[in-house]
Amino acid sequence: MKKNVLALSLIAGCLLVSSCVSKKDLENCQLENQELTNKYQDTQDKLSDANTQLAASKVRVQSLEEQLEQTKSTLSSLQSSLDKSLTASNQTTVNISKLVDQINESNQYIRHLVEVKSKSDSLNMILTNNLTRSLSKEELKEVDVQVLKGVVYISLADNMLYKSGSYEINDRAAETLSKIAKIIKDYKDYDVLIEGNTDNVPVNTSSAAMKNIRNNWDLSCLRASSVVQALINQYGVDPKRLTAGGRGEFNPVTNNDTEVGKQRNRRTQIIITPKLDQFMDLIDKAPDSADAAE
Repeated sequence: MKKNVLALSLIAGCLLVSSCVSKKDLENCQLENQELTNKYQDTQDKLSDANTQLAASKVRVQSLEEQLEQTKSTLSSLQSSLDKSLTASNQTTVNISKLVDQINESNQYIRHLVEVKSKSDSLNMILTNNLTRSLSKEELKEVDVQVLKGVVYISLADNMLYKSGSYEINDRAAETLSKIAKIIKDYKDYDVLIEGNTDNVPVNTSSAAMKNIRNNWDLSCLRASSVVQALINQYGVDPKRLTAGGRGEFNPVTNNDTEVGKQRNRRTQIIITPKLDQFMDLIDKAPDSADAAE
């Protein structure tokens, strides 16, 4: 009888130890799984940032290639002028030194333009990165950010901005607009155009909210104006930097043959661009003769 009791005790002890070991192994596995999940998420975030920087770099490279082609064309034209001048040297006295100085000044000016464009591209890339990092993954599903020819385009779907069948801003848009407003306020040397766009479906004027709206032109303008006033009144953006405009149904990004196409065309674009007068000052500022001589 004592032997049986002893055997049962040993068996119970073994089961208890086995249970503890299994539970500890399970906890270790769970910790390892959590660490791997965190590392995977971190890697995904870094990959997203790298893709954004790569896209901006490609735009910059394309712009520099265009500037290089323009430089080649200018040099070819100047070389042709020089050749013609040399050919006619028996008839007209040509100041070769002056012509060479003009070529040097042109080259200096072209380099100046490239530097201005490069600076603009770099600022836009930083602006775009700051904006995309501030938006959540859910917001990025309905917000498209692009840089085209030195201008930043932020496209927002209408259903995330406005109440259904209306031009009034909904509560859901507040968080996203606050982040965009912060970027706008941080980059004070940029002007902002808010542009409303619709699909080609006529406005339902029977609705109480739309009875005073004549067509999609009115709707697109009113929606843009609603965003402008929200940026001013709720987020403190300087109204002197803002412009509201509407393009109705006449600036589609795709056709309106499907519901998906119509949804893509119903959008509001926030267009951020360097102030025109400052940009033209940079472009018009030719290099000094002393600089050209260097």
